[in-house]
Amino acid sequence: MKIPADGKLLRIFIGEADKWNGKPLYEEIVLLAKKNSMAGATAIKGFMGFGCKSHMHTTKLLRLSEDLPIIIEIVDSEDKINKFLPFLDEMVKEGLITIEKANVVMYRA
Repeated sequence: MKIPADGKLLRIFIGEADKWNGKPLYEEIVLLAKKNSMAGATAIKGFMGFGCKSHMHTTKLLRLSEDLPIIIEIVDSEDKINKFLPFLDEMVKEGLITIEKANVVMYRA
């Protein structure tokens, strides 16, 4: 698979406790990216953060560590990223989605 040098980086900021059809949302997004033949997807767990509701999520306090921040990153062509967005619109009820330019230097197995 080839990604153009002027690819796009899709970032999805959600919470670890977010669900889709009873399953972790981050898992469902990564699996859907694979099903849609995206170049790749990575889910990263944060250890501290807050969002639009200003609720602090941190590993430092046990009761607040149940919903840590998750960032899912997907790099692919602009066309494939744009085709993936309607799925996210349906799945992500709370969170932030950004798209940035990505200068793809290397992508190989």
